[in-house]
Amino acid sequence: MNLYLVRHAEAKLGGADAQRGLSEKGLADIEKTARFAAGAGVKVSRILHSGKTRAKETAEVMGRFLKPEHGVLETDMLAPTDDPWVWAGRVLSMEEDLMLVGHMPYMECLVSLLVAGETDAKVVDFRMGSIVFLRREEGRWSIGWMATPEALR
Repeated sequence: MNLYLVRHAEAKLGGADAQRGLSEKGLADIEKTARFAAGAGVKVSRILHSGKTRAKETAEVMGRFLKPEHGVLETDMLAPTDDPWVWAGRVLSMEEDLMLVGHMPYMECLVSLLVAGETDAKVVDFRMGSIVFLRREEGRWSIGWMATPEALR
């Protein structure tokens, strides 16, 4: 299984937290990341996001470039302070390649949990608009690559 984790891009300032959409910079950054992912041959069956506007907009941009067979959908347990053990358990039984779009500190905790077995190992510095590619082989997760908008300029 291949798992792609994306931290939402930069959001506009102000407003209700859940309703803050992407800033112009955030939109430009996630388009770079999405263009890179498409060029790298990323294929996922679906893109799931937390439902917060900035994550939804990030997922929709990724969806325009990657065209997942089952679309872009909201799901549970991807909010900033949700328990990463939930998705760590869910992906154990999955075979489909998948993209999850979420927030900090959740995304760093999930990567750390999958790769190092503990949520606070901090195995990546997850920047806004970044993507981390994880692969599962023989029951173990490893980082294949990471791309940040800054590196793609």
